Amino acid sequence: MKSIQDLDRIRQKSLEKVNLRRNVEDANVEAEASGEGLTDGKPKDVLVCGGTGCTSSGCQKIINKMEIQLEKHQLKKEVKLIKTGCFGLCEAGPIVIVHPEGAFYSRIKEKDVEEIVEEHLLKGKVVTHLLFKGAIDGDQVKPIDEVDFYKKQQRVALRNCGLISPEDIEEYIAFDGYKALSKVLTEMTPEEAIDEVKKSGLRGRGGGGFPTGLKWEFTAKAEGDQKYVACNADEGDPGAFMDRSVLEGDPHAIVEAMAIAGYAVGADMGYVYIRAEYPIAVARLQIAIEDARKFGLLGKSIFGTDFNFDMEIRLGAGAFVCGEETALINSIEGKRGMPRPRPPFPAHKGIWDKPTLLNNVETYANIPQIILNGAEWYSSIGTEKSKGTKVFALGGKINNTGLLEIPMGTTLREVIYEVGGGIPNGKAFKAVQTGGPSGGCIPADHLDAAIDYDNLISLGSMMGSGGMIVMDEDNCMVDIARFFLDFTVDESCGKCTPCREGTKRMLEILERITEGEGEEADLNKLESLAKTIKNTSLCGLGQTAPNPVLSTLHYFRHEYEAHVKDKKCPAGVCQGLLQYLVIPEACKKCGICANKCPVNCIDGVKGKEVYVIRQADCIKCGACMAACPFKAIKKG
Repeated sequence: MKSIQDLDRIRQKSLEKVNLRRNVEDANVEAEASGEGLTDGKPKDVLVCGGTGCTSSGCQKIINKMEIQLEKHQLKKEVKLIKTGCFGLCEAGPIVIVHPEGAFYSRIKEKDVEEIVEEHLLKGKVVTHLLFKGAIDGDQVKPIDEVDFYKKQQRVALRNCGLISPEDIEEYIAFDGYKALSKVLTEMTPEEAIDEVKKSGLRGRGGGGFPTGLKWEFTAKAEGDQKYVACNADEGDPGAFMDRSVLEGDPHAIVEAMAIAGYAVGADMGYVYIRAEYPIAVARLQIAIEDARKFGLLGKSIFGTDFNFDMEIRLGAGAFVCGEETALINSIEGKRGMPRPRPPFPAHKGIWDKPTLLNNVETYANIPQIILNGAEWYSSIGTEKSKGTKVFALGGKINNTGLLEIPMGTTLREVIYEVGGGIPNGKAFKAVQTGGPSGGCIPADHLDAAIDYDNLISLGSMMGSGGMIVMDEDNCMVDIARFFLDFTVDESCGKCTPCREGTKRMLEILERITEGEGEEADLNKLESLAKTIKNTSLCGLGQTAPNPVLSTLHYFRHEYEAHVKDKKCPAGVCQGLLQYLVIPEACKKCGICANKCPVNCIDGVKGKEVYVIRQADCIKCGACMAACPFKAIKKG
């Protein structure tokens, strides 16, 4: 890319490709439109989600079938078929959106494609029974941003996900891509770029929440003949898929942001460290890097300046500890992924002992928009101490599983009940865990807490990278703590004793409790051990590993006490404490339960006696409860 004029020419040329998505017409179209049909001389953009979730649900089959149908009906000139990144509403996939109407089709199967083409694209009749349940109001198709899942969202990091083809650099350029890089290189000094990021109030989205601009400043001021920029895409939290979705849906945003960061801190080389379990993200990022080189947006003399910058991908093998910045740096260097003592910090001594700037994917994804729209615009979003938006992967016991981006300060209640659509099957909300295995469980009493860094920490949790797991009345909080601690024990690198040995001892105590062998003294031991590990571990993995235990002990101590004192699991989850009991007044003496029991531990005489389960012989498989049509068996 020789000049900004070259970029502008490509942008003008590319605008036509994305015109229907940049200038969406009024989406309140009649669902049963009639007449000549909306396709009569009017082009359409058909967007099919190609994120990991929809790919696993068969989106490629949808695309293949759509191509056949477009060819059959000679619509290839009028209808553009685009494979995008994640739309966010993963629970509803595979998703197809037709522009300019904004018709939001969900859970599409191969057999549905022909109907969409023949009814919607040919006749102009929106296929209402295939629309997402919240995407229609009466006979009017709702604009996407009026669907409940999207109403409260403000997409900055996810602005292009589900909107562009992630493998087409020209579509990214059409949506103002690389405009921020050109602005920085031709209108701003490195110091001004850093100052803009500092004034924006952006904090690291990888977990710690350290001020991003300050980290950039430290790296810029560090002495060194060579500096590096690195991106942490080693997203290891169970249930987290924020960074993956950004890389799958908008990889050029990360390429552009890292080039901006390189200019700001004086680096000419960047590395993206991404887990190999993300094949779609890796492939699309590699395409983006290669295309950026072809267009002169990476390499030598970018935009005709003296700034040189290139980047490469480094694949991780899935170690959770490599999400910690110094362990990640070791892995990039080809060493075992284990954390280093700090100081020195990476800003002074990072990759190959050179000053290194390390941010995560979501942090970088905000940078181009901050440069384009200004620090004041970004800092106007969010709260006083937590500026901007935050991306969350919402999962667990929730109706609308998916990826969302909300302004900081949005309450947990708004996320769970308005964006997330509430708890399935009318169950009661019990807790939400934020921050993955490093976070804590927040109970219903704090549903109205505003989501920001400081609030979550004060509640015994943390922002983390953005995992948000919802639990209902059927979850056992002791078992939840055991589950996450089991994960961190398995993922500990073993370098420091508190994490290597201490978390194992905590897990042993939790296993005893859930198996019915716990004692009251175990609760104090567990709490004391957790606090010791938190204060003495080498890195963030060990320091935060006790959080699920400490938060559940704090908010749900009565459940722990029920396990150790009463030898009961109130939620009926822990097998060692579980009993299946026949409800005498409900038993119809039919013997169905006895016939289904695999170990013949249910006694009774058909038609004459209420059946009884011999607890000593019961293997607690639940077959009797599942078989009883009269709901005469309960967990106790």
